[in-house]
Amino acid sequence: MEIDPVWLMLLVAATFAGFVDAVAGGGGLIQVPALFAALPREAPATLLGTNKLASIFGTLNAARKYAREVVMPWSIVVPTALSACAFSFGGAAMAAWLPKEVMRPLVLLLLVAVALYTWTKPDFGTQATTSRISRERLFWAAVVAGALLGFYDGIFGPGAGSFMIFVFVRLFGMDFLHASASAKIVNAATNAGAILLFAPHGHMLWVLGFGMAACNIIGAQIGSKLAIRHGSGFVRAVFLVMTSLLIVKIGWDTLLH
Repeated sequence: MEIDPVWLMLLVAATFAGFVDAVAGGGGLIQVPALFAALPREAPATLLGTNKLASIFGTLNAARKYAREVVMPWSIVVPTALSACAFSFGGAAMAAWLPKEVMRPLVLLLLVAVALYTWTKPDFGTQATTSRISRERLFWAAVVAGALLGFYDGIFGPGAGSFMIFVFVRLFGMDFLHASASAKIVNAATNAGAILLFAPHGHMLWVLGFGMAACNIIGAQIGSKLAIRHGSGFVRAVFLVMTSLLIVKIGWDTLLH
């Protein structure tokens, strides 16, 4: 049976997106533009919903791989993920009301700040450090962080994985490997929150979404395996590359609009 070349391109993009996302986030930089370029006649909400469907399987698979190989900080990850899921739903519900032009300049500035901070501090995230939050306030800090990250991922999205990793390193003192592992679980939660909104309204290409999900899983398996093998230094390098590409992409979009 002959494969539609458009579908083949999307399946390849999903594989690469799963790989990148499993290491350092930023898979949406590959997968979302590919969907919009390949299927220009589909409604944006449908393409975004399909992207979330494909992504959640890859992030869950990467999270399972990480959880089996590294010690997960569940006391931080669980409240962050639950809060992120709830607020992602709210963010997705508000996405239609907030023009993207409002978000792009602010997100661009935040990404530049994250990249510069990480670049100028070579030891940042290479090893775990003491959390900046006291033990008594850890739970609520995780809830607030999850709310902000989830709402952002629901309402806009690009760079969400990078922001999650940065927050886990900067706020909770994790190294890049554990931050990436934690971000996968939170990212899966935000995807779930968005899917709960998109799916009931029919904003989903189910067959394509599940096909891309299978490829996303393959990429996530390879990416998480390499991250675990090569450690925080490898994750940090990929993180900086993907953050830089996000800056270029969002900067270009800002200039065009």
